Amino acid sequence: MKSNDPSHPEAHAITDHEGILGIQALAAGEKVEIAYDPTRLSDDEVRAIIKEHVRAVPTGPQRCALRLDGEACEAAAAKLERRIEKVPGVRRATATYIGRVLCLTFDQGVTNQAEVLEGVRAAGAKFEPLESSRDSKRPGFWQRVRSGDLNDELSCGLGFLFLVAAAIADHTTGKGQLWTALLYAGAYVFCGQNGVRSAIASLRERTLDVDVLMVLAALGAAVVGSPLEGALLLFLFSFSNVLQRYALDRTQRAIESLLTLRPDKALRLIGSETELVPVEVLEPGDRVLVRPGEHIAVDGVVAEGSSSVDESSLTGESMPVGKEAGAAVFAGTLNGAGALEVAVTKKSGDSTLARMVELVAQAQAEKSGTQRFLERAEQYYAAGVIAFTVVVLLIPWLLWGQDFATAFYRAMTVMVVASPCALIISTPATVLSAIGGAARRGILIKGGSHLERASKVDIVAFDKTGTLTAGKPSVTDVVFEGKVHALAAGPPPAGAAALLAACAALESKSEHPLAAAIVSTATKLGLKSPDATGFQSTAGKGAEADVEGRRLVVGSERLFLEVEASERESFSTLSAPLQAQGKTCVWLGERKGDTVVTLALFALADTIRPEARGLARKLHAMGVKKIVMLTGDQKAVAAAIAADAGIDEFRAELLPEEKVQAIRSLKQEGCVMMVGDGVNDAPALATSDLGVAMGAAGTDVAMETADVVLMGDRLESIVILLGMAHHARRVLLQNLTFASAVILTLLAATFGFDLSLPLGVVGHEGSTVLVCLNGLRLLVYRPKTSA
Repeated sequence: MKSNDPSHPEAHAITDHEGILGIQALAAGEKVEIAYDPTRLSDDEVRAIIKEHVRAVPTGPQRCALRLDGEACEAAAAKLERRIEKVPGVRRATATYIGRVLCLTFDQGVTNQAEVLEGVRAAGAKFEPLESSRDSKRPGFWQRVRSGDLNDELSCGLGFLFLVAAAIADHTTGKGQLWTALLYAGAYVFCGQNGVRSAIASLRERTLDVDVLMVLAALGAAVVGSPLEGALLLFLFSFSNVLQRYALDRTQRAIESLLTLRPDKALRLIGSETELVPVEVLEPGDRVLVRPGEHIAVDGVVAEGSSSVDESSLTGESMPVGKEAGAAVFAGTLNGAGALEVAVTKKSGDSTLARMVELVAQAQAEKSGTQRFLERAEQYYAAGVIAFTVVVLLIPWLLWGQDFATAFYRAMTVMVVASPCALIISTPATVLSAIGGAARRGILIKGGSHLERASKVDIVAFDKTGTLTAGKPSVTDVVFEGKVHALAAGPPPAGAAALLAACAALESKSEHPLAAAIVSTATKLGLKSPDATGFQSTAGKGAEADVEGRRLVVGSERLFLEVEASERESFSTLSAPLQAQGKTCVWLGERKGDTVVTLALFALADTIRPEARGLARKLHAMGVKKIVMLTGDQKAVAAAIAADAGIDEFRAELLPEEKVQAIRSLKQEGCVMMVGDGVNDAPALATSDLGVAMGAAGTDVAMETADVVLMGDRLESIVILLGMAHHARRVLLQNLTFASAVILTLLAATFGFDLSLPLGVVGHEGSTVLVCLNGLRLLVYRPKTSA
């Protein structure tokens, strides 16, 4: 736990209390983490200290995500960012009209959120709370019409009717009729209103973009007597924008739909009675009843009951997780067959589910380097297209004597087919879909730039404890009757199993971590432990108790050496290789009068996760050049784990600052991704090119510190992350290549084959829709299942 600046007087006021080890103000909001010694301070005493001093603790910058309303180009979004950053207290603003997200970072020491939002409105931003999208009931058609949600669709449809009527009238009565001109005017008005609004907004920002180009081309077609082509251009441009919006809205709905998993109300327990209350009124410390088959409404801890909970909505893990008293549960997850009483630990707005949706929204506003480049280049490209269009018009007309109408028609066609619509939309369509698809699998990628870096990873560095290993010791070997029995090879012999069950009975009375590991191993093997009575313990050495009429002794080798236990030498010889591997040995003996007879020996270690064994091979197959394990554990332990997992290289006995130095040295060899728990490995995660926090569900610090957050602790998510990043890169290259090829092909056809304006429009708008749909495939990305 990191503490605040020790020079801060309020931080001193808290840390000066005996038993307080450290304090940290979280950047996620107005929250403080206190590390304390439970042997010196009770929970109530800590709460009293917090109430006395917590308001004086300096809090860090706060972030909030909002749903951005309105239609404008991304250049306008960039200018909106600059205006908002002038609001007092705002440190950074990121906005995207394509992703419809506005993300703010502001200093709580300067202002509060209400004042910031008022300043953002004054800067010209229209927005609504992100939480407002959680309503599960979709409004009806007429309600959407009245609210204006379907204005673009209705305008496009009406424009199409006017276009068809005008085309029929034009064909049957010929041009020049007043009512035909009025029909074309109606088609222009309805089909072009969205484009005109966007073009005007761009010109107000002194920006040239594709909206300006499309409006100019349509007006130009009308000038040369081709209103049908101009109306068709505006209709297809409007229809393409509607399809783009629906495609990109799918990425937003895919994530925001997670919020609908959380119930609006919960059964709060008041004594033996229950009352149905909105989740917003629940406070930490309240108890709620979750009945079988219900979604859990809040983050909390199981107080009573046991059940299995489906957490796939958060972690992507399809198998239900068993929950008993003391286990953490999360809002939006589905309870199984058992009833649970849950003690609330977080308000509804601070739940892991809400934080997950907010982080994804923030990620959608964080644009990739490619997207930023294309947005900057768009206005220069648009200006170049206009200049090129003028050249295409003037040279044939003035120098070659070509008819003005013919030259102008070709120039308008060039303006349309050279417009970069597909190029501009290709990157956000791909990145937003990839971020949304990953989040549905419990992988939170905090922005397009992190997604790009993930596709370039050369070296993967893993923390050992809790990442490659289970993080908890368990019995790996049993020494019995002169032989070492590895549990990985199968269950121990009957005699050894009986002694393990007896040892578990004795250790069940102890609070030592290794004792819990022995009890847990016996339970997993299905061994029934007998009763133990007369328990006595000796601090730092061991314990003894009566089990089935025998006085059993359990402890370290030092204890058995002190009591001069018989058979000790042979067991010591067999334990030496196990200790060389970094395993801890627990001895079991029977006291007979004044002597102790050694019966068995149990070797314990933090075991490797089963899925870690094939991980290295899968990562190498994906192009990762080197896999490194960084650990503070002993070299013998690290060597054994590295060999078992197939790790290329390991560095052991590292202090946190030495892990940072190791990451820096690895960065000289390539792009480094560091995988850890997000708390203890925070410095190394921050130093790496891409920091990945595993098992971060419910952990605010981990969710804030890493570039990528794995809500679950499945190592397979690392493979999915890199696979999706590589796939997204391929899709992006496909989109950019396809969009560029269409522009060049249409230009060549315009000059070589006198391509008509309607065909140019169809090719241009068709390519725009196709790149959106191609990017949308990432929402349903499925990793390869090859070994």
